[in-house]
Amino acid sequence: MTKILTFCVTDEFHGKRLDATLSALCPDRSRSVITQFIQNGMVELDGKKVIKPSFKVSSGQNAKLEIPEENAVEAKPQDLPLDVVYEDDDLIVINKPSGFVVHPGAGVPDGTVMNAVLFRYPQTAALPRAGIVHRLDKDTSGLMVIALSQLAQIKLTRAISKHNVVREYEAVAEGLITAGGTIEGDIARDPSNRTRMAVVPDGMGREAVTHYRVMEQFRAHTLLRLRLETGRTHQIRVHLASIDHPLIGDPQYGRGLRILKGSSDAFANTLRSFRRQALHAAHIEFKHPASGENLSFDAPRPKDFEDLIEALRQDKKDHPDEY
Repeated sequence: MTKILTFCVTDEFHGKRLDATLSALCPDRSRSVITQFIQNGMVELDGKKVIKPSFKVSSGQNAKLEIPEENAVEAKPQDLPLDVVYEDDDLIVINKPSGFVVHPGAGVPDGTVMNAVLFRYPQTAALPRAGIVHRLDKDTSGLMVIALSQLAQIKLTRAISKHNVVREYEAVAEGLITAGGTIEGDIARDPSNRTRMAVVPDGMGREAVTHYRVMEQFRAHTLLRLRLETGRTHQIRVHLASIDHPLIGDPQYGRGLRILKGSSDAFANTLRSFRRQALHAAHIEFKHPASGENLSFDAPRPKDFEDLIEALRQDKKDHPDEY
């Protein structure tokens, strides 16, 4: 059941951002949650939907906020392995392997990072989402930060929403990319397939910005280093597919296996056996929510990812006349 809240914008909020105004008028919800409500089309001003959190409100406007019913998943502690690369009283940083789902959901009732965190750190049972402040897709490997205290969760969530957490990824994309750049494109649910995300016209989705640079070129693929300015669902995968350079192995946004003429059987088999998107969260950097200390972590490429890159390098060496 959806809860409807209505407000009238008073003089004190005239000219202020919509997200800041609603956060002040609805203090039991964090600003990041309010921002999500706005971007998901749950806010109206004078009967018209507004999906830009930065929209400036005017005195006398009538605001309506829809708050969806929270269907919390009952996660139970489970003794599952966690690769913890840093730990203190306020937070942990883990290196998540490919295939490890972050939290329970439809069709995945347990066996997740959340279940493992609840077992190893029982205090997280008192925190929303057991302290998880951002996610990685099931088949994306790499670094995640998880809060162990309420203060850490609030500050880390705020830092992520303000783009103050540096997150860098390595990825292998289809095709040759000759130079670095920036991809800007709003992301929303694909209207023709609700299980996918898509780049949509400005104002129709959530703002998304991805920066990338070329690390290495192969015969028909490119190794990239990417930095997220925003953190939308499937952002890197969707953005690269939108410029016709989807990730190797991506089951949702890829365009199928591409093996060039003259490739060795060993190389072809390596490509065929890589059954996930070639995406690894290699670096994370942020200020400690309690001490203010700058923390920085790097995760080595997992074996399957490294084997893929070595195979691409060897394939390039096997065809020197093409360069």
